[in-house]
Amino acid sequence: MTATIPAPAPEAPVPTRQRRTFGAWLRIMGWRHLVALLALVVALFPVLWVISAAFTHDPSISSGAIVPTNPTMENFTRLFGNPDQPYLNWYVNTMVLATLVAVMTVLIAGGAAYAFSRFRFKGRKVGLMFLLLVQMFPQFLSLTAIYIIMVNIGDVFPPIGLDSLAGLGLVYLGGAMGVNAWLIKGFFDTIPMEIDESAKVDGATHGQVFWGIILPLAVPVLAVVGLLSFIGTISEFIIASALIQDPGTKTLAVGLYGYIANEYSENWGPFCAGALLAAIPVVIVFMFLQRFIVSGLTAGSVKG
Repeated sequence: MTATIPAPAPEAPVPTRQRRTFGAWLRIMGWRHLVALLALVVALFPVLWVISAAFTHDPSISSGAIVPTNPTMENFTRLFGNPDQPYLNWYVNTMVLATLVAVMTVLIAGGAAYAFSRFRFKGRKVGLMFLLLVQMFPQFLSLTAIYIIMVNIGDVFPPIGLDSLAGLGLVYLGGAMGVNAWLIKGFFDTIPMEIDESAKVDGATHGQVFWGIILPLAVPVLAVVGLLSFIGTISEFIIASALIQDPGTKTLAVGLYGYIANEYSENWGPFCAGALLAAIPVVIVFMFLQRFIVSGLTAGSVKG
């Protein structure tokens, strides 16, 4: 008996993809590209203008161009060669101050957030609401009171009075909680309590749980808080200009303002050169912390 081989089934026709017209593409996807391109131009235009002004001979920026015709390092030479305006001192002062303030802000806000997230105590809700309400008022509204306090402190203990970076750092740390504590607390609330309970069963204390378990899991939000604090300290001007007058103790924001403060001074070239150099640490810190910001370290933490 001869076996019959069934005939192969006819292949289904491959659907042909219709080519989308330019009008349809523009209506569906094109406008999104145009909006993104416009946002990119708006964001990059000031940066390109500052870079151009930093490498041009023209001391003003009114007649500058995006691409300088004859690039020069003259503005950087003037920036570092003026003994009356010690840019290098301002740079070191700002970076040390911003780093210390960022680290202390993370520690203070992290400790407060841990207490509000994990402990239940009398006045907890009131304290959280108070921290939130305080942030409704900008810090410079209390500038007069801060100045008087710093004057009185300087009469007793000058190292943290006026014209001291330590005193300015303490003022900045006065606002370390508030929104930062709320932000970190919200992240701590997403970390399961089972982790704490398992560690306590093994004999861990609250301090060991905080330093060894909670903080490593909360690195993304701590990186965000530290980065925002670092950038905010570098760019802060109002409080620093009121509390720091000594040329050797000024921060970058206060010191660079002196190049353009006078009515007839046209020192935009050195000003832009100094601003360009001040942006380098911010970019480096952001690139370093980016891998922590985009990673979800708490994903799957209760598995196993």
